[in-house]
Amino acid sequence: MRGSDKRRDRKESEVIKAAKSLIYGMAAHGMVSYALKTRMHLENLFMLITLGDMLGLPILPPYYTLRLLPYAVPHIKTWKRTLLRERDVTDLIVG
Repeated sequence: MRGSDKRRDRKESEVIKAAKSLIYGMAAHGMVSYALKTRMHLENLFMLITLGDMLGLPILPPYYTLRLLPYAVPHIKTWKRTLLRERDVTDLIVG
């Protein structure tokens, strides 16, 4: 009896987990992915404005860039990699 109770509880929790995933996928996944994509674009724009000197685009005076540098240092490597990676026509189509 005890083993069957555990299996039934586990199956019920798996069904509840699957139902939650289904509802999340139908209701909120599109909004969450759009919000994450928007955040990525805004962070890339912020990094370009503050550290554009690295790419030859002096937008802000160096004083403000140096003041914002401690906040931007952890993201410089990934920002440069995403900004300077090769892109294809299919990247524009897919999204």
